[in-house]
Amino acid sequence: MGHVVLLGDSVFDNAAYVAGAPDVVRQVRQRLPPGFKATLAAVDGSTTGDVRRQLRRVPDDATHLVLSVGGNDALGSSDFLSTPARSTAEALSGLADIADAFEREYRSMLAEAISPGVPTAICTVYYPRFPDAALQKVAVAGLTVFNDCIVRAAFTHGLPLLDLRLICTEAEDYANPIEPSARGGEKIARAIVDLVERGPTGGGTRVFT
Repeated sequence: MGHVVLLGDSVFDNAAYVAGAPDVVRQVRQRLPPGFKATLAAVDGSTTGDVRRQLRRVPDDATHLVLSVGGNDALGSSDFLSTPARSTAEALSGLADIADAFEREYRSMLAEAISPGVPTAICTVYYPRFPDAALQKVAVAGLTVFNDCIVRAAFTHGLPLLDLRLICTEAEDYANPIEPSARGGEKIARAIVDLVERGPTGGGTRVFT
C-alpha cells in the first residue's frame, strides 16, 4: 500500500490546460502499482511560500511526497530580465540577490516538508516554450539560478530529483509556453511512478529523467 501526494503548482495541477484529457494526477493513478493511490495537493499558481498551506493538508497516510514548485517564483521576478543594467556585474549581482531570496524560502519550505519523515522527491523547473527566441534564451538563462538552488537542496538532503528539464523536452509536451500538456503530463507521471517503484534511494540523491 502507498499514497503519493503531489505538491506544488500547475506542473501537477494542470487539468485546466489539457482540454479534458487526463491531467498529471490521473495519469499517475493509472500507472501506480495495485494498492497505491495518489492525491493532488498542488494548486495552480502556487509559489514556494504557498506550499506550506498545502503541507498542512497532507493526509496522515501519505507514503511519498513529490514537490514541483519554483516556476511561479521565477515568473514573479521576470521583470528583472528587462531591467537596464550599467554593467554585466550589476546584472549578475541582481540575479544573485533574487537567487538568494528564493533559496532561503525554498530551503525553509523544504525543511518543513521533510520534517515528518515521509520520503520526499523534488523537481527542477522545466524550461518554458516561448515562441520569441530572444525571450526564450533569456528565460532559460534566468532559470539557471533557480534550478541551481533546487539541485543543491536535493543533494544537501539526499533527496530524489526529477529533472523536468530532461523530461519535458519537446514542443508537444506543453499546452502553452509554461504549462504541461497531456503528453508532457504523461512523461511526468511516468517519472513519478518510476520513482515510487524503485523505492528508497538509500540516503543518496538519484536523478530521474
